[in-house]
Amino acid sequence: MAGNDALNLAGEESDLGSGHNGLEPWHLLVVDDDSEVHDVTRLALDGFEFAGRPLAIHSVYNGQEARDYMATHTNTAAILLDVVMESDTAGLDCVRYIRENLGNRFVRIVLRTGQPGQAPEYDVITHYDINDYKEKTELTRQKLFTCVYTSLSCYRDLVALEKNRRGLVRVIEASADLFRLSSLDDFAQGVLEQLSALMYLDQDLLVVRTSGLALESGEDTFQVVASTGKFEGLDCEEKLWSKHPDVRQRIDDTLATQSNRYGQDYVVALYTTQKNTQNVLYISGDKPIDVPDVSLVELFARNVAIAHEKLCLINSRD
Repeated sequence: MAGNDALNLAGEESDLGSGHNGLEPWHLLVVDDDSEVHDVTRLALDGFEFAGRPLAIHSVYNGQEARDYMATHTNTAAILLDVVMESDTAGLDCVRYIRENLGNRFVRIVLRTGQPGQAPEYDVITHYDINDYKEKTELTRQKLFTCVYTSLSCYRDLVALEKNRRGLVRVIEASADLFRLSSLDDFAQGVLEQLSALMYLDQDLLVVRTSGLALESGEDTFQVVASTGKFEGLDCEEKLWSKHPDVRQRIDDTLATQSNRYGQDYVVALYTTQKNTQNVLYISGDKPIDVPDVSLVELFARNVAIAHEKLCLINSRD
């Protein structure tokens, strides 16, 4: 709202970083029918950074525009939301729509009101799923910085927890699928597919070009058990390593340290059978990998080892 609702920034200096480092920005939505509020918010948060990433501020001017925006921008991290706009409850109606209709529990919603009498703090906090309540007159530059900073911190942690949860579900489902396979060739191929899916948890594998290797390690040699992408057809060690010496070096380093390795666009995972045979899984892609938690890869590798043992036992009886 206009007039006295404008943020009070007088006499406060900003000590914020530049934030232009090429990383995906955090997305902040400002919802207010007063254009001055948008201008002052941008001025106050100019140069804002959190966790090394800059801030992208987006503006809409009423509750309906906010609904439309949130329906198509699911990566919005936080909202600074006015209450009284096209109606006395436009902001509150928007909160309910985001939480209940869209099912978005991750975005942090901060109500900013210039008319606290229209939406008393106690009533709003207890009846609506919001994360903070501010009167516009109390939001100095420093307090706005703190409000946005803590909102982004909470959003980051919630998203990380959700990614870990989905990663664990993926590991459990993948393990169940692997236990149903009946041939070692199908097993190795399935392992590469499932590990690729885990590495790119938030991306569609139809648009990510991945390549994979499943190797059985001998004393000084490797046997290619399965291969995908750029490694397909390179079953001969000499051809494989002459074309991809960097891959050989990464695998050698992994075996030397006996620990999985994670690069920007690749992962090398080890698993050892009860017969002390070491097997290597190598996945690379044309986009940065998105590992929610390296412990999930360790869990996946252990489950692969168990499934491998079971399959070998079944095949030995046939």
